[in-house]
Amino acid sequence: MPVVSVIIPTYNRASMVTQAVESVLGQTFRDWELIVVDDGSEDGTRDALAPYESRLRYLAIPHSGVSAARNRGASVAQGRWLAFLDSDDLWLPTKLERQMEALRAHPDRPLCYTDEIWIRRGRRVNPKKKHRKYSGWIFERCLPLCIISPSSALIDRDLFETLGGFDEGLPLCEDYDLWLRITLRHPVVFIPEPLIVKRGGRPDQLSQSTWGLDRYRVRTLWKLLKEPYLKGPQRQAVVDELQRKCGILAGGARKRGKIRMARYYEELARISREEAIHGSEVGDGIGLRDRLEG
Repeated sequence: MPVVSVIIPTYNRASMVTQAVESVLGQTFRDWELIVVDDGSEDGTRDALAPYESRLRYLAIPHSGVSAARNRGASVAQGRWLAFLDSDDLWLPTKLERQMEALRAHPDRPLCYTDEIWIRRGRRVNPKKKHRKYSGWIFERCLPLCIISPSSALIDRDLFETLGGFDEGLPLCEDYDLWLRITLRHPVVFIPEPLIVKRGGRPDQLSQSTWGLDRYRVRTLWKLLKEPYLKGPQRQAVVDELQRKCGILAGGARKRGKIRMARYYEELARISREEAIHGSEVGDGIGLRDRLEG
Protein backbone atom coordinates (compact mmCIF):
# COMPACT_ATOMS: atom_id res chain seq x y z
CA MET A 1 0.00 0.00 0.00
CA PRO A 2 1.53 3.34 -1.00
CA VAL A 3 1.79 6.16 1.54
CA VAL A 4 0.68 8.83 -0.96
CA SER A 5 -1.76 8.64 -3.85
CA VAL A 6 -1.03 11.33 -6.45
CA ILE A 7 -4.03 12.30 -8.59
CA ILE A 8 -3.67 14.30 -11.81
CA PRO A 9 -6.95 15.35 -13.46
CA THR A 10 -6.51 16.41 -17.07
CA TYR A 11 -8.60 17.65 -19.97
CA ASN A 12 -7.12 18.34 -23.42
CA ARG A 13 -3.61 19.07 -22.15
CA ALA A 14 -1.62 16.34 -23.86
CA SER A 15 1.34 18.69 -24.30
CA MET A 16 1.48 19.57 -20.58
CA VAL A 17 0.27 16.53 -18.65
CA THR A 18 3.42 14.56 -19.47
CA GLN A 19 5.50 17.30 -17.84
CA ALA A 20 3.33 17.05 -14.72
CA VAL A 21 3.86 13.28 -14.72
CA GLU A 22 7.62 13.74 -15.06
CA SER A 23 7.62 16.04 -12.02
CA VAL A 24 5.99 13.26 -9.98
CA LEU A 25 8.43 10.65 -11.25
CA GLY A 26 11.26 12.93 -10.16
CA GLN A 27 10.20 13.11 -6.50
CA THR A 28 12.82 12.27 -3.88
CA PHE A 29 10.04 10.69 -1.78
CA ARG A 30 9.27 7.44 -3.56
CA ASP A 31 6.39 5.74 -1.71
CA TRP A 32 3.55 6.84 -3.95
CA GLU A 33 1.15 5.70 -6.64
CA LEU A 34 0.16 7.89 -9.57
CA ILE A 35 -3.39 8.08 -10.95
CA VAL A 36 -4.15 10.16 -14.04
CA VAL A 37 -7.85 10.82 -14.63
CA ASP A 38 -8.56 11.79 -18.24
CA ASP A 39 -11.72 13.90 -18.12
CA GLY A 40 -12.90 13.19 -21.67
CA SER A 41 -9.89 14.56 -23.55
CA GLU A 42 -10.02 14.63 -27.35
CA ASP A 43 -6.45 15.71 -28.09
CA GLY A 44 -4.49 12.46 -27.91
CA THR A 45 -3.87 12.56 -24.18
CA ARG A 46 -3.97 8.78 -23.88
CA ASP A 47 -1.35 8.38 -26.61
CA ALA A 48 0.85 11.00 -24.95
CA LEU A 49 0.72 9.04 -21.69
CA ALA A 50 1.36 5.64 -23.30
CA PRO A 51 5.14 5.73 -22.59
CA TYR A 52 4.34 6.00 -18.87
CA GLU A 53 1.79 3.18 -18.70
CA SER A 54 3.94 1.08 -16.38
CA ARG A 55 4.38 3.98 -13.94
CA LEU A 56 0.81 5.17 -13.53
CA ARG A 57 -2.83 4.14 -13.52
CA TYR A 58 -4.84 5.73 -16.33
CA LEU A 59 -8.58 6.30 -15.88
CA ALA A 60 -10.77 7.67 -18.66
CA ILE A 61 -14.14 9.20 -17.75
CA PRO A 62 -16.76 11.18 -19.71
CA HIS A 63 -16.12 14.91 -19.49
CA SER A 64 -17.50 15.83 -16.05
CA GLY A 65 -15.33 18.65 -14.71
CA VAL A 66 -12.26 18.84 -12.52
CA SER A 67 -14.07 18.09 -9.24
CA ALA A 68 -15.53 14.85 -10.57
CA ALA A 69 -12.13 13.87 -12.00
CA ARG A 70 -10.35 14.47 -8.70
CA ASN A 71 -13.06 12.62 -6.78
CA ARG A 72 -12.90 9.69 -9.20
CA GLY A 73 -9.17 9.40 -8.67
CA ALA A 74 -9.61 9.57 -4.89
CA SER A 75 -12.23 6.81 -5.02
CA VAL A 76 -9.67 4.29 -6.30
CA ALA A 77 -6.67 5.61 -4.37
CA GLN A 78 -4.96 3.31 -1.90
CA GLY A 79 -2.67 5.78 -0.14
CA ARG A 80 -2.98 7.16 3.38
CA TRP A 81 -2.56 10.67 1.94
CA LEU A 82 -3.98 12.28 -1.20
CA ALA A 83 -1.94 14.69 -3.30
CA PHE A 84 -3.54 16.53 -6.20
CA LEU A 85 -1.59 17.97 -9.13
CA ASP A 86 -3.26 19.98 -11.87
CA SER A 87 -2.03 18.92 -15.28
CA ASP A 88 -0.64 22.39 -16.10
CA ASP A 89 1.36 22.61 -12.86
CA LEU A 90 4.66 21.07 -11.78
CA TRP A 91 6.21 19.83 -8.54
CA LEU A 92 9.76 20.52 -7.45
CA PRO A 93 11.66 17.30 -6.59
CA THR A 94 11.49 17.59 -2.78
CA LYS A 95 7.80 18.54 -2.58
CA LEU A 96 6.44 15.29 -1.12
CA GLU A 97 9.53 14.67 1.02
CA ARG A 98 9.24 18.06 2.73
CA GLN A 99 5.51 17.62 3.27
CA MET A 100 5.86 14.20 4.86
CA GLU A 101 8.49 15.62 7.22
CA ALA A 102 6.13 18.47 8.18
CA LEU A 103 3.22 16.11 8.79
CA ARG A 104 5.34 13.85 11.00
CA ALA A 105 6.20 16.94 13.05
CA HIS A 106 2.49 17.90 13.27
CA PRO A 107 0.56 14.61 13.52
CA ASP A 108 -2.64 16.44 14.55
CA ARG A 109 -2.91 18.33 11.26
CA PRO A 110 -4.64 16.62 8.31
CA LEU A 111 -3.53 19.01 5.55
CA CYS A 112 -0.17 20.38 4.48
CA TYR A 113 0.37 22.91 1.71
CA THR A 114 3.35 24.82 0.35
CA ASP A 115 4.41 28.08 -1.18
CA GLU A 116 4.40 28.46 -4.97
CA ILE A 117 6.27 29.80 -7.97
CA TRP A 118 3.92 31.60 -10.36
CA ILE A 119 4.55 31.62 -14.10
CA ARG A 120 2.24 33.73 -16.28
CA ARG A 121 2.69 33.54 -20.05
CA GLY A 122 6.24 32.30 -19.59
CA ARG A 123 7.31 34.91 -17.05
CA ARG A 124 7.67 34.60 -13.29
CA VAL A 125 5.40 36.95 -11.33
CA ASN A 126 5.19 37.70 -7.63
CA PRO A 127 2.06 37.01 -5.58
CA LYS A 128 0.35 40.01 -3.98
CA LYS A 129 0.05 40.63 -0.26
CA LYS A 130 -3.52 39.23 -0.29
CA HIS A 131 -2.12 35.84 -1.37
CA ARG A 132 0.02 35.44 1.76
CA LYS A 133 -0.24 31.98 3.33
CA TYR A 134 -0.42 30.80 6.94
CA SER A 135 -0.22 27.79 9.26
CA GLY A 136 -2.54 26.81 12.09
CA TRP A 137 -6.20 27.78 12.37
CA ILE A 138 -6.55 29.75 9.15
CA PHE A 139 -10.29 29.62 8.43
CA GLU A 140 -10.79 33.41 8.49
CA ARG A 141 -7.68 33.85 6.31
CA CYS A 142 -9.28 31.63 3.67
CA LEU A 143 -12.55 33.59 3.38
CA PRO A 144 -11.54 36.41 0.98
CA LEU A 145 -10.02 34.14 -1.67
CA CYS A 146 -8.41 30.74 -2.17
CA ILE A 147 -4.90 30.78 -0.69
CA ILE A 148 -4.31 27.01 -0.92
CA SER A 149 -3.47 25.66 -4.35
CA PRO A 150 -4.81 22.14 -5.02
CA SER A 151 -1.43 21.29 -6.55
CA SER A 152 0.31 22.07 -3.26
CA ALA A 153 -2.09 20.24 -0.91
CA LEU A 154 -1.45 16.91 0.79
CA ILE A 155 -4.65 15.76 2.53
CA ASP A 156 -5.58 12.98 4.91
CA ARG A 157 -7.69 10.59 2.84
CA ASP A 158 -10.08 9.74 5.69
CA LEU A 159 -10.90 13.42 6.18
CA PHE A 160 -11.34 13.95 2.43
CA GLU A 161 -13.82 11.08 2.29
CA THR A 162 -15.66 12.17 5.45
CA LEU A 163 -16.22 15.64 3.97
CA GLY A 164 -17.37 14.23 0.64
CA GLY A 165 -14.44 15.48 -1.43
CA PHE A 166 -14.77 18.31 -3.92
CA ASP A 167 -18.28 19.67 -4.54
CA GLU A 168 -19.13 18.55 -8.09
CA GLY A 169 -21.95 21.10 -8.21
CA LEU A 170 -19.41 23.94 -8.31
CA PRO A 171 -17.88 24.48 -11.76
CA LEU A 172 -15.33 26.86 -10.20
CA CYS A 173 -13.95 27.63 -6.72
CA GLU A 174 -14.45 24.01 -5.69
CA ASP A 175 -11.05 24.18 -3.98
CA TYR A 176 -12.06 27.30 -2.03
CA ASP A 177 -15.11 25.36 -0.85
CA LEU A 178 -13.14 22.31 0.34
CA TRP A 179 -10.43 24.31 2.11
CA LEU A 180 -13.05 26.25 4.06
CA ARG A 181 -14.72 23.04 5.20
CA ILE A 182 -11.35 21.63 6.28
CA THR A 183 -9.94 24.74 7.98
CA LEU A 184 -13.20 25.24 9.85
CA ARG A 185 -12.54 21.93 11.59
CA HIS A 186 -8.75 21.58 11.76
CA PRO A 187 -5.45 23.48 11.88
CA VAL A 188 -3.18 22.98 8.87
CA VAL A 189 0.56 23.09 8.11
CA PHE A 190 2.09 25.58 5.67
CA ILE A 191 5.64 25.09 4.36
CA PRO A 192 7.04 28.53 3.39
CA GLU A 193 9.08 27.10 0.52
CA PRO A 194 8.06 27.29 -3.15
CA LEU A 195 7.71 23.59 -3.93
CA ILE A 196 5.29 23.79 -6.87
CA VAL A 197 5.21 25.73 -10.14
CA LYS A 198 1.85 27.13 -11.22
CA ARG A 199 1.68 27.92 -14.92
CA GLY A 200 -1.18 30.27 -15.77
CA GLY A 201 -2.46 32.97 -18.04
CA ARG A 202 -3.79 30.66 -20.74
CA PRO A 203 -7.31 30.89 -22.26
CA ASP A 204 -8.06 27.20 -21.58
CA GLN A 205 -8.04 27.83 -17.83
CA LEU A 206 -11.54 28.17 -16.38
CA SER A 207 -10.44 31.00 -14.10
CA GLN A 208 -9.34 32.92 -17.20
CA SER A 209 -12.39 32.19 -19.33
CA THR A 210 -15.13 32.77 -16.73
CA TRP A 211 -16.04 36.13 -15.21
CA GLY A 212 -16.98 36.77 -11.62
CA LEU A 213 -15.28 34.06 -9.56
CA ASP A 214 -16.90 35.62 -6.50
CA ARG A 215 -20.25 34.29 -7.77
CA TYR A 216 -19.07 30.80 -6.86
CA ARG A 217 -17.46 31.94 -3.62
CA VAL A 218 -20.82 33.44 -2.62
CA ARG A 219 -22.48 30.07 -3.27
CA THR A 220 -19.89 28.43 -1.03
CA LEU A 221 -20.34 30.97 1.78
CA TRP A 222 -24.12 30.63 1.61
CA LYS A 223 -23.81 26.86 1.85
CA LEU A 224 -21.36 27.26 4.73
CA LEU A 225 -23.98 29.08 6.82
CA LYS A 226 -25.71 25.71 7.22
CA GLU A 227 -22.59 24.09 8.70
CA PRO A 228 -23.15 22.97 12.31
CA TYR A 229 -19.45 23.60 13.03
CA LEU A 230 -19.83 27.27 12.12
CA LYS A 231 -20.42 29.23 15.33
CA GLY A 232 -19.66 32.53 17.04
CA PRO A 233 -16.98 34.78 15.51
CA GLN A 234 -16.43 32.45 12.58
CA ARG A 235 -20.10 32.62 11.66
CA GLN A 236 -20.00 36.41 11.79
CA ALA A 237 -16.86 36.40 9.64
CA VAL A 238 -18.68 34.35 6.98
CA VAL A 239 -21.67 36.71 7.03
CA ASP A 240 -19.38 39.75 6.75
CA GLU A 241 -17.51 38.26 3.79
CA LEU A 242 -20.75 37.15 2.13
CA GLN A 243 -22.17 40.65 2.39
CA ARG A 244 -18.96 42.21 1.07
CA LYS A 245 -18.88 39.92 -1.96
CA CYS A 246 -22.61 40.35 -2.62
CA GLY A 247 -22.19 44.12 -2.52
CA ILE A 248 -19.41 43.99 -5.11
CA LEU A 249 -21.37 41.64 -7.39
CA ALA A 250 -24.58 43.66 -7.07
CA GLY A 251 -22.77 46.89 -7.88
CA GLY A 252 -21.11 45.34 -10.92
CA ALA A 253 -24.42 43.90 -12.14
CA ARG A 254 -26.19 47.25 -11.89
CA LYS A 255 -23.41 48.94 -13.87
CA ARG A 256 -23.96 46.41 -16.65
CA GLY A 257 -27.73 46.85 -16.54
CA LYS A 258 -28.36 43.37 -15.09
CA ILE A 259 -30.97 44.50 -12.58
CA ARG A 260 -32.35 41.04 -11.70
CA MET A 261 -28.88 39.77 -10.95
CA ALA A 262 -28.21 42.82 -8.79
CA ARG A 263 -31.46 42.20 -6.88
CA TYR A 264 -30.43 38.60 -6.30
CA TYR A 265 -27.16 39.54 -4.62
CA GLU A 266 -28.75 42.37 -2.69
CA GLU A 267 -31.38 39.99 -1.34
CA LEU A 268 -28.75 37.42 -0.41
CA ALA A 269 -26.91 40.10 1.54
CA ARG A 270 -30.10 41.15 3.31
CA ILE A 271 -31.07 37.61 4.29
CA SER A 272 -27.57 36.81 5.55
CA ARG A 273 -27.65 40.00 7.65
CA GLU A 274 -30.99 38.97 9.14
CA GLU A 275 -29.59 35.52 9.87
CA ALA A 276 -26.63 37.07 11.69
CA ILE A 277 -28.89 39.31 13.79
CA HIS A 278 -31.76 36.96 14.56
CA GLY A 279 -30.29 33.51 13.98
CA SER A 280 -33.04 32.65 11.51
CA GLU A 281 -32.71 29.60 9.27
CA VAL A 282 -31.02 30.37 5.94
CA GLY A 283 -32.88 29.19 2.88
CA ASP A 284 -31.92 27.95 -0.55
CA GLY A 285 -29.88 30.60 -2.33
CA ILE A 286 -30.31 28.94 -5.71
CA GLY A 287 -34.08 28.86 -5.24
CA LEU A 288 -33.97 32.53 -4.37
CA ARG A 289 -32.15 33.26 -7.62
CA ASP A 290 -34.82 31.38 -9.56
CA ARG A 291 -37.59 33.42 -7.92
CA LEU A 292 -35.90 36.76 -8.51
CA GLU A 293 -34.84 36.05 -12.08
CA GLY A 294 -37.88 33.99 -13.13
